[in-house]
Amino acid sequence: MSAYSQRPWLKLYSPGLPADITPEHSTLLEVFRSALRRRPDTEIIRYFDGVMTMSELDEASDALAAALAERGFAPGDRMGIYVQNDPAFLIGLLAVWKAGGAGVAINPMNKARELTYLLADSGATALLCLEELYDGVAKAAIESGSTSVRTVVTCSPLDGQTRNDPRLFAALGRSRPEGTLDLTEVLDSHAGRRADAPEPGPDDVAVLTYTSGTTGVPKGAMNTHRTMTFNAVTYREWMKLGTDDAILGVAPLFHITGLIGHVALALLLPCPLILAHRFHPEVVMDAIREHRPSFTVGAITVFISLAGVEGATRDDFSSLRVVYSGGAPIAPAVNQQFLDQTGIYIHNIYGLTETNSPSHAVPLGVHAPVDPTSGALSVGVPVFNTVVRILDEDGNEAPVGEIGEIATTGPQVVPGYWQKPEATEASLPGGELRTGDVGFMDPDGWFYLVDRKKDMINAAGYKVWPREVEDVLYGHPAVREAAVVGVPDEYRGETVKAFVSLKPGAVITPEELIDYCRSQMAAYKYPRSVEFVDELPKTTTGKILRRELRDQAT
Repeated sequence: MSAYSQRPWLKLYSPGLPADITPEHSTLLEVFRSALRRRPDTEIIRYFDGVMTMSELDEASDALAAALAERGFAPGDRMGIYVQNDPAFLIGLLAVWKAGGAGVAINPMNKARELTYLLADSGATALLCLEELYDGVAKAAIESGSTSVRTVVTCSPLDGQTRNDPRLFAALGRSRPEGTLDLTEVLDSHAGRRADAPEPGPDDVAVLTYTSGTTGVPKGAMNTHRTMTFNAVTYREWMKLGTDDAILGVAPLFHITGLIGHVALALLLPCPLILAHRFHPEVVMDAIREHRPSFTVGAITVFISLAGVEGATRDDFSSLRVVYSGGAPIAPAVNQQFLDQTGIYIHNIYGLTETNSPSHAVPLGVHAPVDPTSGALSVGVPVFNTVVRILDEDGNEAPVGEIGEIATTGPQVVPGYWQKPEATEASLPGGELRTGDVGFMDPDGWFYLVDRKKDMINAAGYKVWPREVEDVLYGHPAVREAAVVGVPDEYRGETVKAFVSLKPGAVITPEELIDYCRSQMAAYKYPRSVEFVDELPKTTTGKILRRELRDQAT
């Protein structure tokens, strides 16, 4: 028996947590209906000054499901969901399940070319989108003739609330695009009606979530009802959450973290999900003050931004009992700064689209160790029912403590990519996910993420992992955010370059930062150049885009 299959990390679990769990439901529609029976009057959505209860969400999603079915949406069909963190996201997702189909979660930042590809690849026959996204993007994609979309339902972020916060909605009006159905009108005209469709099964696709496509065309991960339900229960049990909690929805709902750690979790408990259309630090801080959430999970850049809101106090954060961060590694110095400022410890969580959010998490209430060699903060330990191995370049198990590719097996791992059997076989041989992330496990069972394989810098034959250099940079009091990339170098092949944004009022030269790094790391690792920028490019989920910085640098 290998060192990994023995699951040495089980001894690190919080007291009382089992090694394995068995969810009480096998589909997310069962999850919702069970919660509805128990707590029909629970507020499930809080959106500025608007509130929606479980029974109201049930009625709204019934109405939309009936309208979709009336227009030819059949069991097994897909509907694109192209909105921000709005109530319409939950209405649309439940409606499509009630109509017997699956959702296609679409990044609202996608442009016409990208949207056309996703709609065509998924074979979506319907689309729910924001009015401004229809006028500016979706109309062109649909009129291209390259998709199978027959029904378009449009909505507005002004729906479901009356506050109309000018920081988000100052220039926004209603447009009611021609040729589309208006969501509010559909909910009124189909009130009390239901779709006559078979219940989804555990292994049916619940949501297609598309990977970023950094290594080729985007691939639709088949997040099934079974895999999504498992990790919703993982969140509930691992974080010890219940009906008295409230979830702050800072992760984009189209992203796997938002889908599981916000939407599926809120439906499971059930408890309020606090939404604010999109992430705006001051707006979200006001939502925290108003609604007093107790749990959230989001990218570390979110917490850096919230901590930087002018006038934010320790008391503002005091309702947050459980905070986790995933999507990008956390530098130990950043974690400590947030703890000092707010009194809140940010627990690491790690997973991929293909693992339906967490495969690893730091046990609740435990401060993750820092690897003394690399300076990396542990991403935690594998969660329930999960076995994780470290593989060497030949695909064999690496000895404990040695660096290799992280490979994950568990009930949360997707069965494959939509209509891409070759990609499925390459990334999921035998059902084990080859993550493309590089890391190691220490003798106690803690896992550490070193970096993405493709981000490794080869400087004169030496391997430099950007993450280690970034962690050192974050230790400097002037640094707000940092990203490190490899750039061509005639002598070394590649050399290390850092892009840095500074904290307000900080004054420092690139040479001083280079000297700071030189004093703390081997000569081949420290950055040879530093470029200051106002903001680092990020995805909508808060991940810093090293790829864009590489392109910019070369």
